[in-house]
Amino acid sequence: MKRKQFTTTIDEEALKNIKKLAIDLDRSVNDLLEEAIKWLLQKYQKKPKK
Repeated sequence: MKRKQFTTTIDEEALKNIKKLAIDLDRSVNDLLEEAIKWLLQKYQKKPKK
């Protein structure tokens, strides 16, 4: 899969918590954020009209 770098800002407390979660799960912060983004896109994906 082709990857593209981007930069953003995030609430300090949220970043602290995602870093702790990444350590607990032995995964990278990037992996967790990418999983969350994919879940969010699925959640709001428009359903086809019948």
